[in-house]
Amino acid sequence: MSDLTRRELLARAAIYGGSAVVALYWPCAARAAAESTKPVILSAQEWKTVEAMTARILPSDDGSPGGREAGCVSFIDKALAHEEAAARPLYAMGLRGLDASARARHAKPFAELDPAQQDALLAALEDGKAEGWPADAGDPAVFFGTVRTHTLLGFLSAPKYGGNRDFAGWKLTGYPGPRHIRNGYTPAQLLGKAPIRAVWGEEV
Repeated sequence: MSDLTRRELLARAAIYGGSAVVALYWPCAARAAAESTKPVILSAQEWKTVEAMTARILPSDDGSPGGREAGCVSFIDKALAHEEAAARPLYAMGLRGLDASARARHAKPFAELDPAQQDALLAALEDGKAEGWPADAGDPAVFFGTVRTHTLLGFLSAPKYGGNRDFAGWKLTGYPGPRHIRNGYTPAQLLGKAPIRAVWGEEV
């Protein structure tokens, strides 16, 4: 993968998306996430592999949570089961291809590789040059790009969709939570003269 820190990656996502926080309206995924944190559409092995991917796309560092800790895999699972169902075939082919490439390189599935091996393989996917990738598994670069986008969405969108557990993404980006439901910001807060209390109770 590109040599970016997690903060740089999130900053770029904020710039490209127009905001540090992703606004979604996925009622079906939200209901599914509220009902369970367990897999809805992904198999147990697929869940394990996607979770490992999110952990390397947004690794935990400096004592702060990353994609795994923020529950990005649950966000992806609920999205694929509902509003992002069109991406389900891409995931099915891509996850099969990823494990085939991992076995070709290291005789192990992706989830069992060490972090350095996982990073190297994901970088190969991003470049579209994954050794051992089956011809019928689709474009590895498209698959990687889709998972990366979904991981960022899961990290930055509202926790009701299954990701951003314990407001991990909002805490990292400094977003205190939506204010329109709490009468917005005061003039003093807008000028930086008064603290803002985040949705998780702390002042930011």
